[in-house]
Amino acid sequence: MTDHTHLSQQIRALKLSGILEHLDARLLEAEQNDLSYGEFLSMILTDELETRTLRKISRLLHHAGLGTEKTLESFDFAFNPSINARLIRGLASCRFIERSEGVFFLGPTGTGKTHLAKALAHEACRRLFSVAFYSFHQLFADLAVADLQNRLTIMMKRLLRVDLLVIDDFGFKTIDQQSAERLYALVDSRFGQKSIILTSNRAMTDWPRLFPDPIIANAILDRLAHTSHQIVIKGQSYRKKLAPQPDNA
Repeated sequence: MTDHTHLSQQIRALKLSGILEHLDARLLEAEQNDLSYGEFLSMILTDELETRTLRKISRLLHHAGLGTEKTLESFDFAFNPSINARLIRGLASCRFIERSEGVFFLGPTGTGKTHLAKALAHEACRRLFSVAFYSFHQLFADLAVADLQNRLTIMMKRLLRVDLLVIDDFGFKTIDQQSAERLYALVDSRFGQKSIILTSNRAMTDWPRLFPDPIIANAILDRLAHTSHQIVIKGQSYRKKLAPQPDNA
C-alpha cells in the first residue's frame, strides 16, 4: 500500500471529504511551492471548512422551503424605482437578524415583495442563519394539520427556534380565533429574540380588521411593528411587464 493510498484511507475514515477532494492538488502545490508543514496543514483544513460550510448552506436552503430560487442578484431594481436598493442591500447584511428585528414589505400584487423576502431569506441562509418560509395560508393550514396529528408542539418549537421566519401574503384573508391565538404565541415568543419578515398586499391600517378579537390583534400588531423595518413598495406589477403583448397588426 502506498503512502498516498494509506493517507487517503485515513482521511476517508475521518470523513474529511473536503480534504480528500483537493488532496492531490494540494500535495502538488505544497511540493512545487516548498510549503511548510504548517502552511500545508492550514491549506487543507481551509478546504475542509469551506466544504462543510457549503454543505450547511445547502441544508439550510433546503429546510427553509424557499422553493424557486429568488436572490438579490436576480432582482430587477431598475423596474421599480420606488424600491430603495441601498436599503435592501443593507438589510441583506442580515444585521437585522442579529438584532432580532423584523421587516415588512407592503404593496400591491406583483411589485416584488415575495422576491425580496425570499432574497433576504436566501442571504440569511448563506450567512448560516436558519430560515422557515411559509405563505400566510399554508402556515395556518400546516399548524391545523399538526394539531390533528398531535405534532403541534413540535412544529411550534421549530417555528420558535429558527432565526428567521418569513410569512408571505400576510392578511390574505381574515383570521379565526384559533389561528390568531397561534399567531400571537409565535409573535410573542419571538419578540425581541428572533426575526420575522412579512409581506402583505394590505396597508397596516387594515390589519386589525383581520382579527376576530381586537385585544389580541393589538397585542400582535404592537409586537410586530415595534422593531420592524417597514418598506412600502409602489408601482405596477412586474408580471404585467412579462405578459405577452397584443399584436398591433
